[in-house]
Amino acid sequence: MRVLHITAAYKPAVIYGGPTMSVAMLCEELVRANIDINVYTTTANGPAELAVDTNRPVDVDGVPVNYFKRITKDHTHYSPALLKAVWKNANSYDVVHIHAWWNLVSVLACAIALARKVPVVVSPRGMLSAYSFSNKNIGAKSTIHTFLGKRLLAKSHIHTTSAHETEAVVKLVKPLSVTSLPNFVKLSEIKSVPNNTPGDILKLLFFSRIEEKKGLDILIDALKNVTIPYHLTIAGDGDKGYIEQLKTLSHGIEQHITWAGFYGDDKYELLQQHHLLVLPSHDENFGNVVIESLSVGTAVLISEYVGLADYVADHTFGWVCQTNPQSVGDAITGVHQNGQKKLAAIRQNAPAIVRNDFTGSILTQKYISFYGQIINA
Repeated sequence: MRVLHITAAYKPAVIYGGPTMSVAMLCEELVRANIDINVYTTTANGPAELAVDTNRPVDVDGVPVNYFKRITKDHTHYSPALLKAVWKNANSYDVVHIHAWWNLVSVLACAIALARKVPVVVSPRGMLSAYSFSNKNIGAKSTIHTFLGKRLLAKSHIHTTSAHETEAVVKLVKPLSVTSLPNFVKLSEIKSVPNNTPGDILKLLFFSRIEEKKGLDILIDALKNVTIPYHLTIAGDGDKGYIEQLKTLSHGIEQHITWAGFYGDDKYELLQQHHLLVLPSHDENFGNVVIESLSVGTAVLISEYVGLADYVADHTFGWVCQTNPQSVGDAITGVHQNGQKKLAAIRQNAPAIVRNDFTGSILTQKYISFYGQIINA
């Protein structure tokens, strides 16, 4: 079985957050299972370019990755060299797996692979939802979808990462099939889970790329009316102008907030030091940080629009709220007043369960079987 993965950005472009890391984790697990894969990607690293060799495949944690230069330096990631390589080599693979949507790498590579008669899997990574259509570049998205995207996706197989994402996708397109398989999530090697129940102050953590979709403004507004003692750490980066808007919004409670900036692989210790991760997103197809937090025993408060909301509710690994300040504030107050036993239980029980569900050979075999079904079809 040979699988070509195409993504506009790949490690070490960690600036793009969870989706990029999820693609890398999947590829690394497939290589460990002796699946013959290759990755085509660009040198994208935000507005800058990765300092990588573009003349030959590069070994990235065991995965053969071909980096191609891009012409545009924005979210379109236009790379003629990459598209030319797809045209030349696509039919030497059994499946072409395309990650994300709404960029010229994904959409045009999909068109080329289909023209070369190769089965295509598209993982939209949250980009095929009503929220995505109504947020940023609305006109361009509508035009692309109407005249090209809808037709391409109708000839493709869709991979979603949660039931929430599946529900969003099927409202917009009618692909050949839709299969839901969760992300692989890179977890820490921390084995001991020390007790960390709240004392006088409830330690809250927002850990994500800072953008409007993530609902950090909702959390800040909620905390203005919370009377319990708390401290919020905000870990992540984003557009500087938007961050300044949020800091202005936080006037009056700024003494209760620490802006910690970007965290890399040292994030697990930070997660473990807090009582509650809060992610009140407007739209989240999965939410890697939810699993990362639970893997070290830290409970979560997430919105109903986070893909893992059902998982959290079913396993009683935290609380699910609505995307408004009242709901978020009430939940935080309730955690401090009545959630001590639940926090302790989550800290002890969650790590082993999430490791079983989101890492390991069982999940790898599910992906391999998924590819096999598409090839046989």
